[in-house]
Amino acid sequence: MNIRLILALLAALLLAVPLSLLAGRVWIDPLAPQLQTASVILVELRLPRAVLALVLGGGLGTAGAAMQGYLRNPLADPGLFGIAPGAALGAVLSFWTGYAAAPYMLPLFALAGAGGAMALLALIAGRGGGVALFTLAGLMVSSLAGALMSLAISLSPSPFAMSEIVTWMMGSLADRSWHEVWIAAPLTVLGAMVLGIAGRDLDAMTLGEVAAHSLGVDLLRLRALMIAGVGLTVGAGVAVAGIIGFVGLMVPHLVRPLTDRRPSSLLLPSALAGALLMLLADCLCRILPLAGGELRLGIALSLLGTPFFLRLLLRMRKELA
Repeated sequence: MNIRLILALLAALLLAVPLSLLAGRVWIDPLAPQLQTASVILVELRLPRAVLALVLGGGLGTAGAAMQGYLRNPLADPGLFGIAPGAALGAVLSFWTGYAAAPYMLPLFALAGAGGAMALLALIAGRGGGVALFTLAGLMVSSLAGALMSLAISLSPSPFAMSEIVTWMMGSLADRSWHEVWIAAPLTVLGAMVLGIAGRDLDAMTLGEVAAHSLGVDLLRLRALMIAGVGLTVGAGVAVAGIIGFVGLMVPHLVRPLTDRRPSSLLLPSALAGALLMLLADCLCRILPLAGGELRLGIALSLLGTPFFLRLLLRMRKELA
């Protein structure tokens, strides 16, 4: 494990967290006389938002690194398993039925959707299915969830519900509080720990499924760890913040050249880099002077991630030529 890389990322986080607390439409100058509302803004608005960005970014970074190691595909993203669309479908149904207005019901619906996607994924892949079948099963679950979300939007009972669904699907940390932190943090940490347990098996998977099995890796156990770990980290994020993509795709690519490229060595740096990326992107969303309100975090990261993804594809095409 590259200790220097981890220390550098921790130092960057130590600088970024105070910046995120001070930045916003109303900047807080720590050297000026304090506003009466400054402590309320810091403790009740910006601090939980910063903590949530760190938690969700860390979870998505870890999930992305684990998935790319498991699938041996540098283009793999946590959304590929269909768990994020499953969680999104659960949340959409909470808006559609009106239960989202009740406390805790929106995240509960989203977590139920993530759990349903995980169960369906495990059921389709079966005991003997390999990585290819597992990936195809994830794509099928993702397509099914996307189609059902489109159907729910089309049959939305009111324009207000449709507006809420579309806005939520853009992904954002605006107006999130400690309430969302306490929902997402335990599940994300548990998911990251599960993926950490799978680290050594992921190293063996770089040699291929057959070689990993010959080295003593229990492929069924590894798949169960991946479903549980990715499901908890991604499902918890979608439950409280909506769909936020590209973090799990970009972050492992950014830190991989600075490691020994083993999946187990990539998990912690990816978690730290994911937290940093999410925190900085959220700061950017808050300070951009947009007339229509705050830029949605999911849109901002998509605008960053799409050219990054295109660059990856062009580089792969050049290497294959």
